[in-house]
Amino acid sequence: MSRKTTQKVNNEVQLLQLLKLVLPKATHDPDLAGKIYEAVAAELQTKSRTVAFEKFCTQVELPDLEPKTLNDVKLQLASAFGTKGEVTVKPDPEEKVLAVEIALPDGSQLSSQIPVRALAPEASEEQEIALKFVPCPVSLPGDPELVWLLAKRENMTAEEAGIALAKLEDDFWASKTGQKLLRDRVERSFPEFINRAPAGMLAELGLKRHYKTPEAIKVLRPLTPQKRS
Repeated sequence: MSRKTTQKVNNEVQLLQLLKLVLPKATHDPDLAGKIYEAVAAELQTKSRTVAFEKFCTQVELPDLEPKTLNDVKLQLASAFGTKGEVTVKPDPEEKVLAVEIALPDGSQLSSQIPVRALAPEASEEQEIALKFVPCPVSLPGDPELVWLLAKRENMTAEEAGIALAKLEDDFWASKTGQKLLRDRVERSFPEFINRAPAGMLAELGLKRHYKTPEAIKVLRPLTPQKRS
């Protein structure tokens, strides 16, 4: 995740935190305050996904409209936006464009057109470098010995990763999928979130999940060197 994207995420998290403080003071109706907070959070999530989708459509390579190429684009979209079987692609050979549409879990849709083109890497100082993932294990305050093995982009600090993870958890439970789980009496907790959140949702903010279940910390015992007889 670039520095600009990280700053945007931080700004959005700060805005949501500010709303949590201000809304109870501005209205004594907790239901109204909750609805306003959820509406703002949903709008921020929608804008973030729309920007990411538009950026994808301007950067993805589409040298032709052959079935294999179309399948590759479809797989990239599904991976980037965490969808399963909800990506539609319609080639137009005459106009040499590919119409793409994604049905998101919250019921909204993203649509655009990708022209046939082969994009060569730009020789620019501003070109973003593909960053590696580095370990970022997390645990809950109540049980620090159980650790979830996550990863973050190498240019993110642990604090930035924590902020992004907190925002993702709020976004997940506010989504259509999260609301359905809550109606089905699934506990709103970090373990349930990290177990059910789509991989693409984590990747959008520079995070990655290695395993869905936590592991207990193993404390190694030092070996006592044996004396030679």
